[in-house]
Amino acid sequence: MSNWKQTSIGEFIDFNPSESLPKNGKVKKIPMDRLGVFERKIKGYEFSEYKSGPKFRNGDTLVAKITPCLENGKTAYVDILDDEEVAFGSSEFIVLRENENSDSNFIYYLARSPLFREKAISCMEGTSGRKRVNEGALKRQEILVPNNKLEQQKIASVLSTIDDKIELNNRINDNLEQMAKTLYDYWFVQFDFPNENGKPYKSSGGKMVFNEVVKREIPEGWEVKSLYDIAEFINGLACQKYRPLNENEDYLAVIKIKEMNDGLSQNTEKVTVDIPEKHKIYDGDVLFSWSATLDVKIWSLGKGALNQHIFKVTSSKYPKYFYFFEISNYLQHFKMMAELRKTTMGHITKDHLIESRISVPPLKIITELEKIIDPYLENILTNRKQNQQLSDLRDWLLPMLMNGQVKVE
Repeated sequence: MSNWKQTSIGEFIDFNPSESLPKNGKVKKIPMDRLGVFERKIKGYEFSEYKSGPKFRNGDTLVAKITPCLENGKTAYVDILDDEEVAFGSSEFIVLRENENSDSNFIYYLARSPLFREKAISCMEGTSGRKRVNEGALKRQEILVPNNKLEQQKIASVLSTIDDKIELNNRINDNLEQMAKTLYDYWFVQFDFPNENGKPYKSSGGKMVFNEVVKREIPEGWEVKSLYDIAEFINGLACQKYRPLNENEDYLAVIKIKEMNDGLSQNTEKVTVDIPEKHKIYDGDVLFSWSATLDVKIWSLGKGALNQHIFKVTSSKYPKYFYFFEISNYLQHFKMMAELRKTTMGHITKDHLIESRISVPPLKIITELEKIIDPYLENILTNRKQNQQLSDLRDWLLPMLMNGQVKVE
């Protein structure tokens, strides 16, 4: 540890550096919702006139300073701008920039570390629910850091290599998901599944029949059913009734809408393993959040317990890809209904599922596409599980690298 030094955060990092933006015209803005939970990559931007908010460039780190965003881990590395471009963001960001003492990538991982986060949280002030970091107090906090940038870069390189692989897997999955959706749409939305001669059915003059229920033409021999006809929708438990009796008891993570969207965290609740089997979640299960946030996803974060406000969707007749995409497509219909009514669709009921209407191909055609799409879905699931393992490894290494417990040669 002889090559590490004690310093204040304010001496090691520049806070909210001064930058200029044009007074007129729109520039790139990064709102709070474009930062994921413990995700390095920023999820895009919007264009807006600059009125207020911190300004930043590529290489800067954005840290949420307001509760609960700070506690939840909203911290990201800026790398989505053009060279020399300046953007701005939420007034609830702190911008961290390297100086002559520090490396930009090291700063990002320092800001993600429990060491930094605990100090930032200890500097929060204000009323409950609206607490913010006192930046002056945070700057005065003392930390132990490598004495030279080369050591900092070595540490950041270990962690960024893991994040690079995670982001590569995410890009691969995005492509696989797009390919699967494109095939599904080509076969079952455009109706150009292969005919008996291997030609696109509708484009090659396949017979279409007008259906009075769905008010459009569908291929001859297809049926009209409801979402409720093609799958079973199992609602979750009131999990508070199944809490473990003590810390040593085996448990399952409770999968609520937050976990479905953001993954597991230290705040994820637990239940005993002795819940009904139908309410247990496994990798590959289709989850459908039906209250407030309407979404459908394939679960990949290990065994869990199904909470209320989420359906686990299964089917004894139809393959997973078919009911997954059919529900995904119909969500747009539910959301459109809400938009037309200028209201928020509070939740989806059994009646909504029964009243829904979809065109269903013969099972033989569905099975043919399953042979093509299933490998895509399996690869997506494998990549997600690998990403979870990589995330666990990174999060295990992070605090030890940041306090010098593990040395990088």
